[in-house]
Amino acid sequence: MSEKSKSPFSNRFFIEKASEHEGQEVTVHGWVYQKRASGKNLRFLVVRDGTGLLQCVLFRGECEETAMDAFDQATQESSVIVTGRLKKEPRSPGGFELSAKSVQVVSVSEAYPISPKDHGVEFLMEHRHLWIRSSVQWAALRVRSEIIRSIHTFFQDRGFVHFDAPILTGSSCEGTSTLFQTQYFDEKAFLTQSGQLYGEVGAMAFGKIYVFGPTFRAEKSKTRKHLTEFWMVEPEMAFANLDDAMDLGEELITTIVKSVLDRCARELVTLGRDPLMLEKISSPFPRISYDEAIKILDRRGVGMPWGEDFGAPHETALGEEFGKPVYVHHMPAQIKAFYFKRTPDEKYALGADLIAPDGYGEIIGGGQREDSVDNLIKRIDEHGLKREDYNWYLDLRRYGSVPHSGFGLGIERTVAWMTGVSHVRETIPFPRMLNMLKP
Repeated sequence: MSEKSKSPFSNRFFIEKASEHEGQEVTVHGWVYQKRASGKNLRFLVVRDGTGLLQCVLFRGECEETAMDAFDQATQESSVIVTGRLKKEPRSPGGFELSAKSVQVVSVSEAYPISPKDHGVEFLMEHRHLWIRSSVQWAALRVRSEIIRSIHTFFQDRGFVHFDAPILTGSSCEGTSTLFQTQYFDEKAFLTQSGQLYGEVGAMAFGKIYVFGPTFRAEKSKTRKHLTEFWMVEPEMAFANLDDAMDLGEELITTIVKSVLDRCARELVTLGRDPLMLEKISSPFPRISYDEAIKILDRRGVGMPWGEDFGAPHETALGEEFGKPVYVHHMPAQIKAFYFKRTPDEKYALGADLIAPDGYGEIIGGGQREDSVDNLIKRIDEHGLKREDYNWYLDLRRYGSVPHSGFGLGIERTVAWMTGVSHVRETIPFPRMLNMLKP
């Protein structure tokens, strides 16, 4: 590799790789996380570089005198470059310590608005662009990144084609009541609720695909599990049924859990998330019918009328019943979208929801799609949708229709469950919620 073709970071030291540089002189580029003085001659500077925290120790007489001056000048979140020798120190953040030789202040930070004192949620959300630097937010977003990486790897390793669906659409996928409308030149357009319908196009062309992107729901909800903009991964498979969709979803979840346990151990510690809670997540997942779920809920004292969708108390109870993710399948047709295939008596939809434990609710929803053009036209009419908006979708049944299935996995709810954070707003860099559009 030529000098010009090297990455600008190929030779830079990063804190997360400290174990590879024990005993070496290194230079860390980062920001002041904390600092404190001990007497006249000893200073402690904790630096973060985006990959971890490193305590830098300055002894007067052993470091450059300008390093002491720089220490005095640096404020919280000032950007700095520190050079010194790295050694093991179990008592320090990350288990290593830097005996600093030099400190250079790149930029002095103004008075940082976020301090160790308690701040209200509204204040923190107004300063979200700064809040994500804090240790818990940083750790949750690192886990999010790992989950997304493992999802792509999972599907790519299994021969799925990454298939992009449009953000702007001319029709509804999940019902017209939760659409965000916008003007598209001389037409009305909507922000996508799901990439699924377009994913089915991909499945008929490539056999098995996955869509991965943002989706939007205009739901005026204030619960800890809802966002108006969230990300979903949506695989679709030709020649596949409901059981195939559940099998794939189960394999995906267990793979993600293993990746988080293997690669995010320190983030889980920062988050206070007991890894034993995730280590219990293994195949097989329980699979119960909607009718069986109703009986369990009655027994647990949180009964509900047949034909209604589950609410938070019901999902929590089902999670407690099994202590691991549980599939609820064969849902009442009346509560499922128009594209679900139904049982011959049309009472049930061939759909399944995967309920996460610990009260985090549904993280996967999917099932088998209707493959009959006549039945699909009937459903479109029943739901009061415009048939002409779905002519392209009906074509998938006119030209070589096959049984096919898929599902959608919500990234934010999955991150919330695996990290144990209390609200999905902490699982995405810039959450969009009711009355929350800035920054």
